[in-house]
Amino acid sequence: MTVLFKFKKPRLNRLKRILNLVTGEQFSISVEGLKEHKTRSFLTMLGIIFGVAAVISMLAIGEGARRKTMNQIQSLGLNNIIIQNKDEDDESDSEPAFKLGLADRQAIAEILPTVSCSAPVVEEEYEASTLNRFLDVIVTGTEPVYFQLISLHLEKGAFFTNQDNSLFQKVCVIGADVAAELFPVENPMGQVIKIDNIWFTVIGVLAYQPVSVAGNSEVNLNTHIFIPVNTVLVRFERNPRKSELDQIIIQISDSRYVLSSAEFIEKILFRRHNEENYNLIVPEQLLRQSEETQKIFNIVMGAIAGISLLVGGIGIMNIMLASVLERTREIGIRRSLGATKLDIRNQFLVEAIILSLIGGIIGIVIGYFLTYMVTLYSEWETAVSLWSVLLSFGVSSIVGILFGYYPARKAADLNPIEALRYE
Repeated sequence: MTVLFKFKKPRLNRLKRILNLVTGEQFSISVEGLKEHKTRSFLTMLGIIFGVAAVISMLAIGEGARRKTMNQIQSLGLNNIIIQNKDEDDESDSEPAFKLGLADRQAIAEILPTVSCSAPVVEEEYEASTLNRFLDVIVTGTEPVYFQLISLHLEKGAFFTNQDNSLFQKVCVIGADVAAELFPVENPMGQVIKIDNIWFTVIGVLAYQPVSVAGNSEVNLNTHIFIPVNTVLVRFERNPRKSELDQIIIQISDSRYVLSSAEFIEKILFRRHNEENYNLIVPEQLLRQSEETQKIFNIVMGAIAGISLLVGGIGIMNIMLASVLERTREIGIRRSLGATKLDIRNQFLVEAIILSLIGGIIGIVIGYFLTYMVTLYSEWETAVSLWSVLLSFGVSSIVGILFGYYPARKAADLNPIEALRYE
């Protein structure tokens, strides 16, 4: 079935005029008008240029911060739940009521069917040394499953095994920064490191890991040395006031049960200790909160940058109004030669649109340049997204149309006789 659409003559004429506006004589006249006043045209575009550049660069900074935060949170494992002891005051004489231990880990695993695996973590600061180099490091005692839980990868060597852990072996896996500082020239594999007067053999070197966020602090695993947790608990002296473990990382088998499992874990810990002196970190929950915060941040940043575009639009309107006043006699001559009100309006409207489009293109280039400079000199991660470019360019085009329409209509409404008399 074929449907034929019939347009009334006025509609066809309107379409022809629009086509003529884009490709015909009106466009050429508008371009010539801008060429005759290059300086004024450039100054008019500056507001749009800086507005678009501000939108792109500010949203790029926001997007870079969002991606960095997302990567940091995801590095903790979105199916993981992290239980941390709160820092205790070492000068206090009283025993802390809450002490996280291996029994807590076992109780959670036995009670919660959603737990797929878990890893204990003990952390202490020590000075590590080779024959002639010294470095302050964080020694992390854990089990082999820990590396899987937080997706750590090796650059060379191997992770220690469950057998190493059960036999209290003196072996270690070192972070990328530790390897670079203690073994800048040598191959770390098979070398020995002295930690608290105990010598450990390096069996693996981690690939570089991005800094992650755990609670309110950043964690740089590149400065850590990892050894079996049983080795730490047996061979190192630990402050008796401290709890047996510093944290437990629990992996939930299904992401749908992460939040509900976290609630159950809180109840289990409270029942065992009658104390809530711990931090429960749920990366999935952090991710959702971060996404909401980032949305608000982007809206605020975009609104601030959008003010620049608004100012640019007002600048276009002011300059175009001055242009109408200056070219009153020209308008009168064109009207006397047969130009209609629509022709005059289109001429000035196209001039405003051309200014905003060219300003938008230049603004995009400057916006990319600004984001590059921010990344280069401040080492702040930035990311220019396609939607921010389309948004800023689209808004600049709309600004040109909206703020250019009033001066264009004012020019079209001039009385041709009065315009010819204007000096």
